[in-house]
Amino acid sequence: MARTTPSPPSRSDGAPRGRDATAARNAVALPRHQETQRRRHVHVLGIGPDGARVEVDGLDGLERAFRDPRLRLWIDAAEPDHETLQRLAGILGLHPLVVEDIQEQNQRAKAERLEGSLHLVLFALMYEGEVVESEVDFVLTERYLFTVHEADWDPHQAPQVRRDPAALLANGPDYLLYAIADWLVDGYFPVLDRLTDEIDELQDEVVSRNSSWNLERLFVLKRELIGMRRATTPAREIFNQLTNRELGLVQPAHVIYYRDVYDHLIRVTEELDTYRELVSGTLDVYLTSVNNNLSNIMKRLTGVTVILAGVGAVAGIFGMSEAGTALAGGEARGFWIVAATVVALAAGVAILLRSIDWI
Repeated sequence: MARTTPSPPSRSDGAPRGRDATAARNAVALPRHQETQRRRHVHVLGIGPDGARVEVDGLDGLERAFRDPRLRLWIDAAEPDHETLQRLAGILGLHPLVVEDIQEQNQRAKAERLEGSLHLVLFALMYEGEVVESEVDFVLTERYLFTVHEADWDPHQAPQVRRDPAALLANGPDYLLYAIADWLVDGYFPVLDRLTDEIDELQDEVVSRNSSWNLERLFVLKRELIGMRRATTPAREIFNQLTNRELGLVQPAHVIYYRDVYDHLIRVTEELDTYRELVSGTLDVYLTSVNNNLSNIMKRLTGVTVILAGVGAVAGIFGMSEAGTALAGGEARGFWIVAATVVALAAGVAILLRSIDWI
């Protein structure tokens, strides 16, 4: 159900890279799947007209509780299977299109109004060496809030929900939605902080040395930032709609809370734009550094060519036939004068090129 960005070689020191990293992930796939199976659940919280909790046991209990129009309900499903989701859809009267979207788990962040209900799709972001996206579906009505998510993401960990979910639901399902969405959006900032540290580290490495590993990390960062923007920008528009349109499902007194979440999303998208510019700037620095290194290499090759070309020209004029006579000590004094002059000139050119940092 999760959609993750393409995995680069591990960014941690000593972590496996390339095929080794893939093998490591495959090696732990089965135990993690078994753990996810254990964490699948459907939790139901019911609140009576007086704000007191109402015990709701399983889907049969939910079906009985749903017949009482005075109750407010929060139904939280972690990776429900097909049969469970169909049973929940029948009890709650979900639109078939909403059920289809929840089953596919490949939606973009959106808000859609259907038959007295509001279907929201948001994304939780986590940093696990790379940015991991997790789709979270909300269905809001006047009577209940229905949440569907992966088993490794738990809305009950939200600070306000952890303190007293019943009090939140007593204020209305829309207020409970705010509390969960606010925690979800606040979770974006630790991810941004981790990316900031990584960008700073990468900038230092690019300046100090060039490597294909740094280039790969730059491109991975660009993909992750694009993925984060794809997840957060529509969410900003969603909360803009919730704070500026009369949907009938958000109480006027709670609009200000949704506006606070909207403000946080504006900050997130602005920081993402800044990080994208930093990564693009770092990539430009990398390419400039590569070009500078290439220019330095070409200068050194040119300097060596100048030295050898002079020596080669003199050798070509006199011919290599004189070498044997010279080794036998039969050459006249003029030969040695010319040879010494060529060597001296070559050394002088080498010293000159060295002084201007060409070799």
